[in-house]
Amino acid sequence: MTAWLVLLVPLAGAATVLAARRRHRLLLPLALAGSLASLAVGAWAAATGPAATWRWGRHLALALEVEGLARVMVVLVAAIALPVVAYAGVSLAHDRGLARLLGLLLAFVGAMSVLVTASNLLTLLVAWELVGIASWALVAHDWRQAEVAPLALHVFLTTRTGDLGLVAAAGVVLAVAGTTDYDALAGLSGWPVHVVAGGLLLAAAAKSAQLPFSPWLFSAMAGPTPASALLHSATMVAAGAYALARTVPLLDAASWLAPAVAGLGLATALAGGVVASVQTDLKRALAASTSAQYGLILVAVGAGSAAAAGTHLVTHATLKALLFLGAGVALHTAGTLDLRRLRLGRALPFVAATFAVGALALAAVPPLGAARSKEGILAAAVHRSAWLGAGVLAASFLSALYAGRLALLAYGPGPASLARPGPILGAGPVPGAGSASDPSPSIVEDRGCSAIKMLHNRTDERPPIFERGTLERPPAVERGALGGLAAATLALSALWLPGAADLVEDATGGALVAGEAWELVASVLAVAAAAGLIALLSRRGHLASLGLPTRTQAAVGAWLGLPALAEHLVVNPVLALSRSLAALDDRVVDAGVRAAVRVAAALSRLLAWWGERSVDGLVQGVAGMTLRTAAFSRATDERAVDRAVEELARGTTSAGRQGQRLQTGMSHHYYVIVALGLVAAVAVAALGRS
Repeated sequence: MTAWLVLLVPLAGAATVLAARRRHRLLLPLALAGSLASLAVGAWAAATGPAATWRWGRHLALALEVEGLARVMVVLVAAIALPVVAYAGVSLAHDRGLARLLGLLLAFVGAMSVLVTASNLLTLLVAWELVGIASWALVAHDWRQAEVAPLALHVFLTTRTGDLGLVAAAGVVLAVAGTTDYDALAGLSGWPVHVVAGGLLLAAAAKSAQLPFSPWLFSAMAGPTPASALLHSATMVAAGAYALARTVPLLDAASWLAPAVAGLGLATALAGGVVASVQTDLKRALAASTSAQYGLILVAVGAGSAAAAGTHLVTHATLKALLFLGAGVALHTAGTLDLRRLRLGRALPFVAATFAVGALALAAVPPLGAARSKEGILAAAVHRSAWLGAGVLAASFLSALYAGRLALLAYGPGPASLARPGPILGAGPVPGAGSASDPSPSIVEDRGCSAIKMLHNRTDERPPIFERGTLERPPAVERGALGGLAAATLALSALWLPGAADLVEDATGGALVAGEAWELVASVLAVAAAAGLIALLSRRGHLASLGLPTRTQAAVGAWLGLPALAEHLVVNPVLALSRSLAALDDRVVDAGVRAAVRVAAALSRLLAWWGERSVDGLVQGVAGMTLRTAAFSRATDERAVDRAVEELARGTTSAGRQGQRLQTGMSHHYYVIVALGLVAAVAVAALGRS
């Protein structure tokens, strides 16, 4: 049962934080203690590989087992959560919902730890739903703001739609195999294996923000920065990719599944790269890049290299948490996420340096660890298909493009101090970013989403840190969180060292595909081409707009029109169907009910008439006869019984009066009466004998 500590320890930390919600100064220390304890338990589980089973019945059981890629993930989740929790405790120190936020972050860690250690589909499904609920609650943290609740609902409904696939997969496996253990997947054949494969792919695509579900990540930006940092790195979005890495190798009978996973991942990587490259909102650009990077992870899974997928899960989680926290500092500092209005490099050199580390890793610049994990994906893709490899190279070019663009626009050289406090740094347009009045598309102008309007006017996070026109440094805890993640990103460069590949294969339980020398050359050339394009755009002052017309940039930035397409193909038809069903209910179902009411009323009237003519007539006849009998009885009583009683009473009264005469008080009268009585008695006796 010790395996359950990966859930119980974070939950205990969350409960402790919530219990101390009125002691504001204790919240951060308690949350950090819970995070450290969770990390310690994760490391212990990775080292010992415990297993535990809690049976509900003959066929149902909740089971955990720390093996293979789960050994890596159970440590990664808690390790990424530690700096995120520290950052949250400082950046949201004045938020009245801080205890709730910290508690949810810890609970999120527990749910995700169960998800990655689940050894059957039932446990995976339970943890899957817990992660979804926790993510909804984190996105809806600022629920008092009118814009937040609909966006959180969008996140919840989109991912829940995909969850139906996992429900179907678990149900089919249970019905066919009598168990939900992962090992049962390998024995499936016929239609069940295709249903299970399709269900798992649907669930993973929704959870990992793959096409066509990607736009929900933009709505998730309504959550506070720490929630985004954790959700986009090692938890929520990682769940789908991890589930596929765990199950696809077991479903060989569904021969279409691996190519479909790879194709879906590549399509999302390319589309997400394009969308991220045109964004003018920092967090939205990072969200699109998350979809793109998890698309590359799906390419690795589909190409048969779970080890490459697991490696990129680790490197991406570290760098993406770093970049999101850097975005939070930018928001706190400048009061905006508009990339045309930032350029905080000179004002915040330390943050700029850490952000640059994350951006370089995202761009896959050697010798950073993310470059090594991307090389593993490229090698697996090329080994599977030349076209798949070419697609990965194109996605790598886009990654370098949007990563370098974000680094320059967010933390490139800019004014070191401010002439006046305000959300716009400097009085004029920033070179290479377009003019401040340029209506370049940002999330503000996106009519379909109002998340950034809320983000631009946040009151829950620390207000812009201006003091007499000069920027203050972020607090030491924030700098420590950024420095720790940057150091971890740099430390992952060890993946290039000899022998690292063997360690990766041992840790993930998979195999890496050996790459060719030309693949590394091609990757470096892709990064160099992206750097050259960035330099060209910057010199021409089109780095923010890419030289595209405003409407075109807005259309591309809105996921290539996918939300509008979904509205026309899914939302509107569903609403129309709902209205049609409502009309059908009113005109057919309710009409039937109304007809039944009319028939019942007519039948009631008929029965009433029959009752009046038959039952009521019988009752009335019986009542009349009873009344007549009663009248006769009363007459008989008055004329016979009462008269006899009255006559008896009169006779008794007369006898009493006559007897009263005998009471004279004279003794000789009494003697005569006694004598007469004796004579009468003798006479009666004599008559009796005769």
